[in-house]
Amino acid sequence: MLRILVVVSEQDRVRWEERYRDRPTPAVSTIGLPARFAAFEGEFPTRGRALDIACGQGMVSVWLARRGLEVWGFDISPTAIHQARELATRAGVGERCRFDVVDLDEGLPNGPSSGVIVCHKFRNSRLDEAIIERLAPGGLLAISALSVVGAESGPFRVGPGELTVAFTGLDVITAGEGDGEAWLLARKRP
Repeated sequence: MLRILVVVSEQDRVRWEERYRDRPTPAVSTIGLPARFAAFEGEFPTRGRALDIACGQGMVSVWLARRGLEVWGFDISPTAIHQARELATRAGVGERCRFDVVDLDEGLPNGPSSGVIVCHKFRNSRLDEAIIERLAPGGLLAISALSVVGAESGPFRVGPGELTVAFTGLDVITAGEGDGEAWLLARKRP
């Protein structure tokens, strides 16, 4: 079983490396929250710690750092992590951002609790408990994933209601599904 996880991780790493190698480092003007959460910008704090799980090129991480948070972003792609570091430096928040290559099949890396956890268009249900544990009391979770609702089935798509069930212990601010995406913005009870 462990051998299969290693093979899957290597396939993921290669696939994401190829994808990011063909993309330029984003412009500072492109940083921001995913569209599903943009209307709730005021819910995001302006200080504390944040995790950006599967951060890609770091656009959300850099946005959070510009708000005043200390951000740790991780992704399986070394190229994406390199681009995220470049973006943070160009945006003037390199000192507030840490980016590391992490294989999430091995779980979340150890670290302190966070007031914000963002996980955009990535889903691994084996991380649910660790995400809830890592979220500080009163902390905010912003998670989105590809969904079967309004789209064809696929190996990386969540089922109807999956996010709200997985994070049922949190107080929901907004949640929804449609057009092939599911999302949840919720706060951990103090």
